[in-house]
Amino acid sequence: MRNPTFLAALLVFGISAQAAPNLSGEWKLSVAKSNYGAFPAPQSMLRKVTYAESKLSMHTVQKGAQGEVTSDLAYTTDGQPSVNKVQSGESKGTAQWIGDKLMIESERVVQSATLKQKEIWSLSADGKTLTVDAHVTLPNGEFDVKQVFERQ
Repeated sequence: MRNPTFLAALLVFGISAQAAPNLSGEWKLSVAKSNYGAFPAPQSMLRKVTYAESKLSMHTVQKGAQGEVTSDLAYTTDGQPSVNKVQSGESKGTAQWIGDKLMIESERVVQSATLKQKEIWSLSADGKTLTVDAHVTLPNGEFDVKQVFERQ
Protein backbone atom coordinates (compact mmCIF):
# COMPACT_ATOMS: atom_id res chain seq x y z
CA MET A 1 0.00 0.00 0.00
CA ARG A 2 1.34 3.44 -0.93
CA ASN A 3 1.82 6.27 1.49
CA PRO A 4 -1.31 8.55 1.37
CA THR A 5 0.87 11.64 1.91
CA PHE A 6 2.96 10.71 -1.13
CA LEU A 7 -0.18 10.24 -3.24
CA ALA A 8 -1.59 13.59 -2.09
CA ALA A 9 1.68 15.34 -2.92
CA LEU A 10 1.78 13.64 -6.32
CA LEU A 11 -1.78 14.80 -7.02
CA VAL A 12 -1.05 18.39 -5.98
CA PHE A 13 2.18 18.60 -7.97
CA GLY A 14 0.59 16.87 -10.95
CA ILE A 15 -2.21 19.46 -11.10
CA SER A 16 0.08 22.43 -10.59
CA ALA A 17 2.49 21.23 -13.26
CA GLN A 18 -0.30 21.03 -15.82
CA ALA A 19 0.01 23.66 -18.56
CA ALA A 20 -2.73 26.27 -18.54
CA PRO A 21 -4.96 26.34 -21.64
CA ASN A 22 -4.10 29.02 -24.21
CA LEU A 23 -6.84 31.60 -23.64
CA SER A 24 -5.01 34.38 -25.49
CA GLY A 25 -6.68 35.67 -28.60
CA GLU A 26 -9.73 37.48 -29.92
CA TRP A 27 -13.06 35.93 -29.04
CA LYS A 28 -16.47 36.73 -30.55
CA LEU A 29 -19.64 35.95 -28.61
CA SER A 30 -21.97 33.48 -30.32
CA VAL A 31 -25.30 34.95 -29.24
CA ALA A 32 -27.14 31.90 -30.69
CA LYS A 33 -25.13 29.43 -28.55
CA SER A 34 -25.18 31.57 -25.39
CA ASN A 35 -27.94 31.62 -22.78
CA TYR A 36 -28.78 34.79 -20.84
CA GLY A 37 -31.97 33.39 -19.33
CA ALA A 38 -34.55 36.11 -18.65
CA PHE A 39 -32.04 38.87 -19.39
CA PRO A 40 -31.53 40.39 -22.83
CA ALA A 41 -28.41 39.17 -24.59
CA PRO A 42 -26.07 41.77 -26.07
CA GLN A 43 -26.26 42.35 -29.81
CA SER A 44 -22.54 41.59 -30.03
CA MET A 45 -19.47 41.17 -27.87
CA LEU A 46 -15.77 40.98 -28.72
CA ARG A 47 -13.21 40.08 -26.08
CA LYS A 48 -9.44 40.22 -26.49
CA VAL A 49 -7.71 38.05 -23.91
CA THR A 50 -4.01 38.11 -23.13
CA TYR A 51 -2.59 35.47 -20.82
CA ALA A 52 1.08 34.97 -19.99
CA GLU A 53 2.98 33.96 -16.87
CA SER A 54 -0.08 34.02 -14.56
CA LYS A 55 -1.21 37.48 -15.77
CA LEU A 56 -4.62 37.65 -17.42
CA SER A 57 -6.06 40.75 -19.05
CA MET A 58 -9.16 41.22 -21.15
CA HIS A 59 -10.50 44.07 -23.24
CA THR A 60 -14.23 43.68 -23.95
CA VAL A 61 -16.46 45.68 -26.30
CA GLN A 62 -20.15 44.92 -25.92
CA LYS A 63 -22.99 46.40 -27.97
CA GLY A 64 -26.58 46.29 -26.84
CA ALA A 65 -29.77 48.26 -26.29
CA GLN A 66 -27.90 50.79 -24.12
CA GLY A 67 -25.17 51.38 -26.69
CA GLU A 68 -21.53 50.34 -26.63
CA VAL A 69 -19.78 49.46 -23.37
CA THR A 70 -16.02 48.88 -23.12
CA SER A 71 -14.21 47.33 -20.18
CA ASP A 72 -10.63 46.44 -19.33
CA LEU A 73 -9.98 43.92 -16.56
CA ALA A 74 -6.75 42.39 -15.26
CA TYR A 75 -6.10 39.54 -12.84
CA THR A 76 -3.30 37.30 -11.71
CA THR A 77 -4.23 33.63 -11.77
CA ASP A 78 -2.67 32.84 -8.40
CA GLY A 79 -5.79 33.71 -6.38
CA GLN A 80 -4.42 37.07 -5.22
CA PRO A 81 -6.95 39.96 -5.04
CA SER A 82 -7.17 42.37 -7.98
CA VAL A 83 -8.96 45.71 -8.21
CA ASN A 84 -10.24 46.96 -11.57
CA LYS A 85 -11.80 50.28 -12.51
CA VAL A 86 -15.24 49.83 -14.07
CA GLN A 87 -18.01 52.26 -15.07
CA SER A 88 -19.73 51.91 -11.70
CA GLY A 89 -16.51 52.34 -9.69
CA GLU A 90 -14.34 49.38 -8.69
CA SER A 91 -14.58 45.65 -9.20
CA LYS A 92 -12.65 43.49 -6.75
CA GLY A 93 -11.89 39.89 -7.59
CA THR A 94 -9.62 36.89 -7.81
CA ALA A 95 -8.72 34.40 -10.53
CA GLN A 96 -7.26 30.93 -10.18
CA TRP A 97 -6.91 27.70 -12.10
CA ILE A 98 -8.88 24.67 -11.02
CA GLY A 99 -7.42 21.93 -13.16
CA ASP A 100 -7.83 23.14 -16.75
CA LYS A 101 -10.64 25.58 -15.91
CA LEU A 102 -10.22 29.20 -14.85
CA MET A 103 -12.39 30.50 -12.01
CA ILE A 104 -12.89 34.26 -11.66
CA GLU A 105 -14.82 35.57 -8.67
CA SER A 106 -15.67 39.27 -8.53
CA GLU A 107 -17.76 41.75 -6.60
CA ARG A 108 -18.82 45.31 -7.34
CA VAL A 109 -21.43 47.83 -6.28
CA VAL A 110 -23.91 48.95 -8.94
CA GLN A 111 -26.54 51.56 -8.01
CA SER A 112 -26.07 50.85 -4.27
CA ALA A 113 -26.49 47.10 -4.78
CA THR A 114 -23.70 44.54 -4.46
CA LEU A 115 -23.30 42.29 -7.50
CA LYS A 116 -21.28 39.10 -7.04
CA GLN A 117 -20.20 36.97 -9.95
CA LYS A 118 -18.45 33.60 -10.21
CA GLU A 119 -17.26 32.61 -13.68
CA ILE A 120 -15.85 29.27 -14.81
CA TRP A 121 -13.95 29.51 -18.10
CA SER A 122 -13.38 26.33 -20.11
CA LEU A 123 -11.66 25.91 -23.46
CA SER A 124 -12.75 23.25 -25.94
CA ALA A 125 -10.29 20.48 -26.82
CA ASP A 126 -9.63 22.04 -30.25
CA GLY A 127 -9.02 25.50 -28.68
CA LYS A 128 -11.67 27.18 -30.84
CA THR A 129 -14.50 27.64 -28.31
CA LEU A 130 -14.35 29.38 -24.94
CA THR A 131 -17.34 28.80 -22.66
CA VAL A 132 -17.92 31.07 -19.67
CA ASP A 133 -20.48 29.78 -17.15
CA ALA A 134 -21.37 32.55 -14.72
CA HIS A 135 -23.41 32.55 -11.54
CA VAL A 136 -24.56 36.06 -10.60
CA THR A 137 -25.87 37.05 -7.17
CA LEU A 138 -27.87 40.25 -6.62
CA PRO A 139 -29.78 41.41 -3.55
CA ASN A 140 -33.07 40.40 -5.22
CA GLY A 141 -31.99 36.99 -6.54
CA GLU A 142 -29.52 34.80 -8.36
CA PHE A 143 -29.23 33.70 -11.98
CA ASP A 144 -26.93 31.88 -14.36
CA VAL A 145 -25.53 33.02 -17.71
CA LYS A 146 -23.71 30.92 -20.28
CA GLN A 147 -21.53 32.75 -22.80
CA VAL A 148 -20.03 30.87 -25.74
CA PHE A 149 -17.18 32.61 -27.58
CA GLU A 150 -15.56 31.55 -30.84
CA ARG A 151 -11.87 32.22 -31.51
CA GLN A 152 -11.35 34.74 -34.32
